Amino acid sequence: MGIHAELLKRHRRVLPPSVNLYYEEPIALTEGSGRRVTDAEGNEYLDFFGGILVTMLGHADPRVLGAIKAQTDQLLHSSTMYLIEPQIELAERVAEMSGIPDAKVFFVNSGTEANDTALMMATGYRRSNQVLAIRNSYHGKSHSAIAVTGNAAWSGTSFSPFNVTYVHGGYGLRSPFGHLPADKFIGACVDDLRDLLKIATAGDVAAMIAEPIQGVGGFVIPPDGFFGAMKEVLDEHGILFISDEVQTGWGRTGENFWGYQAHGIVPDLLTFAKGLGNGMTIGGVVGRGEIIDSYPANAISTFGGNPMATSAALATLDVLLEEDLQTNSHKVGNRLKNGLDHLADEVPQMVEVRGKGLMIGVELADPDTLSPDPGLASAVLEEARTEGLLIGKGGLYGNVLRIAPPLSLTEEECDEGYGMLETAVRRATGA
Repeated sequence: MGIHAELLKRHRRVLPPSVNLYYEEPIALTEGSGRRVTDAEGNEYLDFFGGILVTMLGHADPRVLGAIKAQTDQLLHSSTMYLIEPQIELAERVAEMSGIPDAKVFFVNSGTEANDTALMMATGYRRSNQVLAIRNSYHGKSHSAIAVTGNAAWSGTSFSPFNVTYVHGGYGLRSPFGHLPADKFIGACVDDLRDLLKIATAGDVAAMIAEPIQGVGGFVIPPDGFFGAMKEVLDEHGILFISDEVQTGWGRTGENFWGYQAHGIVPDLLTFAKGLGNGMTIGGVVGRGEIIDSYPANAISTFGGNPMATSAALATLDVLLEEDLQTNSHKVGNRLKNGLDHLADEVPQMVEVRGKGLMIGVELADPDTLSPDPGLASAVLEEARTEGLLIGKGGLYGNVLRIAPPLSLTEEECDEGYGMLETAVRRATGA
């Protein structure tokens, strides 16, 4: 029995089946450097998924590792009951970078916790448990995050701390308004929002939570200005806007540092996680000070904002900004998407290629009926691994390839990875 087979046997014995694994024969990654990783049996891969958009600088970045090692020589943990200098410095930088006036920051350990905290703050501030969420969304695995997740495959319980109303998002391919041009599509979704506020809510609504680009939902990208038009309606009712930037933040979309900036708005609260730690666990909420300060009880996060994580995050930001990885994401992402657009002209099952920067989704379906083809997505995933390329998979029906390499991806690696992906797609589709 090989190493992977033995690990899988042990995994299944002690971990629940809900902990999904990629591939018919799952693999364990044991080493990484730059954009490449090696598994437990010595196979090397080009990583186009980055641990679900986490290692945004690439694996084993020397400056981040240096910051972590330096902190381990001093202090591993103290808790937020004490002043933590790297936490304070990181909060100062994130508050300024957020674009939110008079911002304050609360650190946690993950995107799930960040969204949970933002929802708690918003509903407390507005004194309402009514929340608007987006269809096909995903916001995490906690009780409250699942409650605002509009995707049945990721919703493990119907019990909810909120009264949630799901509104139309930007998934034009499968929207009843998808046949309309962008401006009329936005108008139809806004009209539906106004209607839902009249018929599906009662009294004050606390907030709308939305991903500027839906991540698990299949990298669904609404037209620019979509959430700007939605927020005009929210502002009429005093409803807060929470921008879930767990996947879209830190320049991944290329054209903007935050996903919300494509919509001409400033959110009331913004959640972040994933790439900021480049592998270290960190997340948080940044928002208007009056909202963050309104929480009436004591609040600590034992591990949130700890010295190790915040030191790593500060180093990550330094590398991100000094090497201008946002611009690189824009340039290399366009190069990769252009290749996929041309491939889609020859492979009809690639019914839509969508993306911004290094956040690209490829939806696979029957070209005549648009019936989702999750089996084909799984086949491409397998063939890509065989070629030596790691990508992700998601979407409402599990039929979307998710491609999100580290922001440091080079043009040469982009072309290499595209070649592997093209081979995988053609082999899986017979094109």
